Amino acid sequence: MGEKKTLDALIDGGKATGGPPLGPVLGPLGVNVLAIVNKINELTKDYAGMKVPVKIIVDTETKQFEITVGTPTTSALIVKELGVEKGSGNPLEEKIGDLKMDSVIKITNMKRNQLLSGNLKSAVKEILGCCTSLGVTVEGKEPKDVQKEIDNGDYDHLFKE
Repeated sequence: MGEKKTLDALIDGGKATGGPPLGPVLGPLGVNVLAIVNKINELTKDYAGMKVPVKIIVDTETKQFEITVGTPTTSALIVKELGVEKGSGNPLEEKIGDLKMDSVIKITNMKRNQLLSGNLKSAVKEILGCCTSLGVTVEGKEPKDVQKEIDNGDYDHLFKE
């Protein structure tokens, strides 16, 4: 087994190319850059339109590689789910959209391994905090009100772990 080289990059989901940032770093390692780019695009196609963290580990002797795909930022996932360009510049006054609780749980599950929360209920509350700063309502309400409803047990039927 040869030496392992690790490359961390932020790429557009499904749109990695042999150009920068990947090509100039991978080329000198003597690997099949196109094979790596194609694999990254296959693994990140569901994140089209978002920046995705990717880790590429190359064995410099065998030229074998492995790719680990991270998750886009919570903000990017929320914006993508709403189908808007970006968050609100003035989240208190200007709302950019409304998410259903199912969408919040879907985003929470995508980010789960990176959240500090110990259970789904508190993880959802963490994601709701991000909704607040983006100017996103949830079920037509302010996220902080939804957090209170979660504390009151209103959504317990959705939190079966």
